[in-house]
Amino acid sequence: MIAVAKLGWPTQRLSRLAEFRNGVNYNKNSFGNGVKVVGVSDFRDYSKPKYAELEQINPDGIVSERNILRDGDIVFVRSNGNRELIGRSLFIEKPPEEVTHSAFTIRLRFTSPEVYPKFYAYCFRTPLIRQALTAQGGGTNINNLNQDILNGLVVPLPPLPVQQRIAGILSTYDELIENSQRRINILESMARVLYREWFVHFRFPGHESHTLIASPLGKIPLGWEVKAIRDFGTIITGKTPSKANSAYFGDEVQFLKTPDMHGNMFILGTNECLSSSGAKSQANKTLPAGSICVSCIGTIGVVSITTEECQTNQQINSIVLKNTASREFLFLRLQDSKQALINLGSNGATMGNVNKGKFEAMEIVCPPSHLLSHYHEFAKPLFMQILALSRQIQNLRRTRDLLLPRLLSGEVLSGYTDPENAQ
Repeated sequence: MIAVAKLGWPTQRLSRLAEFRNGVNYNKNSFGNGVKVVGVSDFRDYSKPKYAELEQINPDGIVSERNILRDGDIVFVRSNGNRELIGRSLFIEKPPEEVTHSAFTIRLRFTSPEVYPKFYAYCFRTPLIRQALTAQGGGTNINNLNQDILNGLVVPLPPLPVQQRIAGILSTYDELIENSQRRINILESMARVLYREWFVHFRFPGHESHTLIASPLGKIPLGWEVKAIRDFGTIITGKTPSKANSAYFGDEVQFLKTPDMHGNMFILGTNECLSSSGAKSQANKTLPAGSICVSCIGTIGVVSITTEECQTNQQINSIVLKNTASREFLFLRLQDSKQALINLGSNGATMGNVNKGKFEAMEIVCPPSHLLSHYHEFAKPLFMQILALSRQIQNLRRTRDLLLPRLLSGEVLSGYTDPENAQ
């Protein structure tokens, strides 16, 4: 690992501490009930797999006992079209059921008694691993991670009690993050339960006196409408500034892409930003805070809300709302419309595409304005609590990741920050 000699700990090649194994090969015909599988799409920015979200494959003839992940394993992205994903890792901690991993990943399993696996799970999620992999790969980027590269990595090897102490400190942050995420899930569930009761099952206040009438989207209550997405605001399709002009890119205006949206109700940061001149070069593409963004090319139907002025790439259509009272309803309605969006984007091509014309003409069932306002009054505080918790999680992650190099340098106690005071 880069600069490990400066950390003050002994070092060791990873090949002397662990063994590696590539994942299993399977295809779309393998999906079904059986064994859950960790694929590249399950990494995102997670530290551990979201087991409930994993797909399953039929293990017959594909998965053997040696392919099953165990407590303490670490799984890396081995190969992917997006180089930024290569080398990302997930820690396997007390898996609740049998789980395997795809051929586009590599499993690391420690064999040395000198190792506390969770300590290295944190190490591998820092820029240190990216720098080390780049150095081993012989360039500024690597196209594939392989067992030879991992075997050749030189890693710090603090005494086992120190590894446990460092992992324990960082785990405190992760526990706070998980607690906040659980609260977010509860709040979102509360907002969704009432949304479905009123706007899907039509059991809204006073529904007993409303008859159902025919509409292009099926029967709806009298007084409700079928509206096009364009009726809710201005539709903006993003655009990428010319890569030939490096001055267009900087750190002043968020530049949103679909991977930035995954798992995020609110956009709090992006992997790439524009300079002010880059943003001004396509000022008609700027979104204000509170806009709803929907991924519409390739991965279709991911929905997020902006929290500050930003721009997006061409794979995202966004709605600048003319009435903020519709925000929470429309966010959940668009999430529920994922399959409809996918169907809308299916045109026989390999990559689905819901262009601006299709998106803004897409129709949804909309309640009367007074019901929208009542739901907004209920849901807005829940969404604001979710936003506050999301920011708290972001701060905890940032503090945890800044703390790790200080801990690695030996400042276990002097570098320790109480996570309760870091929020």
